[in-house]
Amino acid sequence: MDVTDATFQADVIERSHEVPVVVDFWAEWCAPCRMLGPVLESETEARAGTVELAKVDVDANPVVAREYGIMSIPAVKAFRNGHVVKEFVGALPPDAVGAFLDELAGPSAAEALLEGEAVAGAVRAGDYERAFDALLAELPEAEPERRERIRALMVALFADLGQDHPLSLRYRRALATALY
Repeated sequence: MDVTDATFQADVIERSHEVPVVVDFWAEWCAPCRMLGPVLESETEARAGTVELAKVDVDANPVVAREYGIMSIPAVKAFRNGHVVKEFVGALPPDAVGAFLDELAGPSAAEALLEGEAVAGAVRAGDYERAFDALLAELPEAEPERRERIRALMVALFADLGQDHPLSLRYRRALATALY
């Protein structure tokens, strides 16, 4: 789908809470963009329902391009839960694009690590703050193996939220303090 400055919030940010959305920042005059576009479309179609593709013409939509720091195109950013979680710049071959999409479409590292965790319900409910607080409270008395699992889970949750999410920033510092 073509996305504009006006529709980006609904088409990408809000939609990414339901399904991962891959945004292709491109321009008509860009030869690598014309090479990557069909690859992204084909690979996304092959994964129908697990990931969606949005295209932003950077010349026609400078506000979104500037907001996401697009300095070179093609630039591809993957959104999950309203935040960028993966990205690449330049034209990639189909197998690399496929691997990028497979990683995005599959369960995240955090989802895999949440299996059997007491905080899983809080995370699924979107209450990351409660989950982070519970994990941090457990750290001081945890055995080394459990400490490592808590660290890995929190780092994976930071990735799911997006590295620049306010909770990621706040709890990354708290985790570092608690561990070191």
